[in-house]
Amino acid sequence: MGTAKARRIREGSIRAVFTVLAFASLVFLIGITVTLFLEGGPTFKDVNLFDFVFGKSWYPTHEDAEFGILPLILGSFWVTGGAVLVCVPLGVGSALFINELAGRRLKGFLKPVLELLAGIPSIVYGFFGMVVVAPFLQRALNLPVGLTAFTGSLILGVMATPTVASIAEDALSFVPKSFREASYAVGANRWQTLTRVIIPASASGISTAIILGMSRAIGETMTVLMVCGGAAVIPHTLFQPVRPMTATIAAEMGEAVFGSLHYHSLFAIGLILFFITLVFNIIAELISRRFRLKLGLGR
Repeated sequence: MGTAKARRIREGSIRAVFTVLAFASLVFLIGITVTLFLEGGPTFKDVNLFDFVFGKSWYPTHEDAEFGILPLILGSFWVTGGAVLVCVPLGVGSALFINELAGRRLKGFLKPVLELLAGIPSIVYGFFGMVVVAPFLQRALNLPVGLTAFTGSLILGVMATPTVASIAEDALSFVPKSFREASYAVGANRWQTLTRVIIPASASGISTAIILGMSRAIGETMTVLMVCGGAAVIPHTLFQPVRPMTATIAAEMGEAVFGSLHYHSLFAIGLILFFITLVFNIIAELISRRFRLKLGLGR
């Protein structure tokens, strides 16, 4: 009796600890959201929301201050779009090779390498891009300056590749072995099985990987601050300097007067970025849920 009671107490304690840990992330999320609304909300007492989001000029410290973040939003999307063009072929291709083509020893080597890439601090990527990649691109492409949206896209694409590769590889590994065996049984070769069976069966999971890779890229701060040029202007090509939203917050928060309109507008930028990232993550979760239901892995 005493042993059974002690076991129940121990199990209840463990359950309570894990329950608290599980809800801790929710508490932090609520805290971040409330802070963004409390600090960013006052911006819209002085600046119209439409003018804030679609305004074409960001001059928060001028005498006639302008708080239009459209150049910052477009800068973020240009850099993120370019990063997707880099990380999707690299990430999905790496996942396909590791899961379907690589031998056991090669797979055991490549997966840790991808994880190592994911563990490198973003400031190291930014320093490498600023010192090595930007001067090289400036000379190779005959650009006025090497710190452009294109440079940021390349670096962010490499940074997001491990995320895309890891999630896409998980999606591919969830495809039942019977799918492959059935394909081979009707005479399909490895390439036909890969393109007509495995990839379509894991398409939702691969889509989730791509969207989460986009979220990784659009939320990056230090790298884009260092390699994108810092020009708060509406970009027309990838070879122009830009200033994404995250870089603006990082660059100006230390200089903004506490409680000023400039200060609150930086939090408002964070609020807009929060909603953009939230939309990406909701889409990824919906696609992932569809993927699990499709393969009968969950309800």
